[in-house]
Amino acid sequence: MIFADLELAKRLERAEGFACVQFAAARKQVFPDCDSAWIRCAGADVVFDGVDAPTTQTFGLGLFEELTPDDALEEIERFFSERGAAVMHEVSPLVGVTTLELLCRRGYRPIEISNVLFRTVESPASIGRDGIRVRVIGADEAELWAAVSARGWTHEHPELKEFVEQMGVLMVAREQSPCFLAELDGVAGAAGGLSLHEGVALFAGAAAVPEMRRRGLQGVLLEARMRYAFEQGCDLAMMVAEAGSESQRNAERQGFRVAYTRMKWKLMG
Repeated sequence: MIFADLELAKRLERAEGFACVQFAAARKQVFPDCDSAWIRCAGADVVFDGVDAPTTQTFGLGLFEELTPDDALEEIERFFSERGAAVMHEVSPLVGVTTLELLCRRGYRPIEISNVLFRTVESPASIGRDGIRVRVIGADEAELWAAVSARGWTHEHPELKEFVEQMGVLMVAREQSPCFLAELDGVAGAAGGLSLHEGVALFAGAAAVPEMRRRGLQGVLLEARMRYAFEQGCDLAMMVAEAGSESQRNAERQGFRVAYTRMKWKLMG
């Protein structure tokens, strides 16, 4: 049995930090003139991927090394401020009260709550359905995968389409991040991604286009990604969802359970 303890939190936060760094590295590869940058400070992964990018933040703060205001925090805050970005940290509650008190004294406030979920990776029993095929895409299919992903995520918010399409292209370009396409009778209808790091498979980016929902694509897509993670030697799967959301309920239906509730902290003023 896996317990939701500090060692588990370290594995999960390191895996998501790795995925975040790979976004910045992929952007640098696709757009060489961009100013994406990343460092590791006090054990935390510190990433700048654009002033307004959701990947501009830290992961693992206070988990791997003791946090000190006059050393680590100042270096991290300077890293972001020099690039014109807000200072934000995803912080696991397993860092303890002392770290949270330090953030409060320094002027940070929580701005977002999410649940980090996990389960063991096992070779899944096939739930394949007639007409559905899931495959890992090739590098030449980045635009197709990004377009399917964008349609799934933004049908109610078309103003975000261009941003999500670009993020999709970056997901395809990341290292250790296979992207999967689910097709129904040969028509692409759902997209999903994985990020693999030291035995942890981070499941992210799964979405189906509106007209092909409730056709079984998401279930087969999850099965295919779980099988891939198993074949790659992963023992732990993780997801992150807004607390109490439909995404969390869907994850729990698939055997995931909450490891901890995490807060994103922002330096105010």
